Amino acid sequence: DYIDIDDTETEGLKGASGGYAWEEEYKRSWDVIQEDASGSIQSSVEGFSDQLKRRRRLRDTAAVQRGIIRHIVVVVDQSESMAVRDLVPSRIHATLSLLETFVSEFVDQNPISQLSLVATKDGLAEALTELSGNPMDHIGALRDKSNRDLAGEPSLQNALELGMHGLRRAPAHGLREIICVFGSLTTCDPGDIEQTLQALKRAEVRVSMVHLAAEVFAFKRICRETGGRFAVAVDADNMKDALMASVPPPPLSASRATADMVQMGFPIKTSSGSLPTPCACHHQLTFAGHICPRCRAKVCSLPTDCDVCGLPLVSAPHLARSYRHLFPEENYAETAAANVPARACFGCGVEWADGGKAPPSPRNGSAAAAPRHTQTRYQCPGCKQAFCLECDIFVHESLHNCPGCV
Repeated sequence: DYIDIDDTETEGLKGASGGYAWEEEYKRSWDVIQEDASGSIQSSVEGFSDQLKRRRRLRDTAAVQRGIIRHIVVVVDQSESMAVRDLVPSRIHATLSLLETFVSEFVDQNPISQLSLVATKDGLAEALTELSGNPMDHIGALRDKSNRDLAGEPSLQNALELGMHGLRRAPAHGLREIICVFGSLTTCDPGDIEQTLQALKRAEVRVSMVHLAAEVFAFKRICRETGGRFAVAVDADNMKDALMASVPPPPLSASRATADMVQMGFPIKTSSGSLPTPCACHHQLTFAGHICPRCRAKVCSLPTDCDVCGLPLVSAPHLARSYRHLFPEENYAETAAANVPARACFGCGVEWADGGKAPPSPRNGSAAAAPRHTQTRYQCPGCKQAFCLECDIFVHESLHNCPGCV
């Protein structure tokens, strides 16, 4: 006996466009690129770049209570799975490079927060740096690692336990977070990961993860139940977006949204003149430093905690840069040219391409044409001024205040 299947009938396999159903999910992305009158595709490339920049810039701008004092442990997977070359040149090289960018951006946007690094391989976890606000210590530790250090399998449980141990000395008013970058689909744990999950919830530690391979149920469950994010990076750009999403502080939960007075010290910068004096942080002789207002000990850089009395030491600009997260600048709305009468960008002063006579084309070594913006405008909801994309990004990522509203 056999079953006769008629495979000549194709009516059920046809899609709405007349082709096969499995062909409809594939799109000819190269057909989207259009050439201009001179045969160049530069305008299409710039359009794709502008869309990518704006997608990265759009963020949650709701005025909610956020934890501006954060203590974060970054866990890096250094198992054999990080040697895979689906990211150029390999997963570990792409990860370490992007983590350097993340550390610099995190410290710049959260100057009164602290960061530490943890690596896991061979079923063990190793602390690379302690909690500190100095980005050079963390970047130096990342640059010391290379693909020759990859071995065995990672241990998520050991990494989380070590991260919780490092966060124990974090004050109660600060946020405690762990950010993991994993490439392995497995984890070699010595005990029950469920007990570690319950310990994370009791300690109010938020766990987030960026995975480089696929979605793992156990990893995603830990992130979901602790209030963190779980993301799967399909390429380097997607991985960067997932990491940079953790730079702004997250909203506080209802149980932690309380008003607490935090004691801080504002040290005075001093110089010892011709004779160096020892610092309390590195126990080295230095000429310049900052004097703690409580115990008069000298520290090298700010922000930090005094190694003698434990007082958090910050400067006024650091506090102002962290405080702005509570009142972020609203996203600008993309506006058509007819709705904005201005002929030039309010930020840089460069005229729009449709604001007047088209600039002449450079010929025979003549002077280059004056730069003109495209027709895309982004309007501030407060002062109604129009900005180009670059000025829009600069206002939100550097100024954090509209120059037309102040």
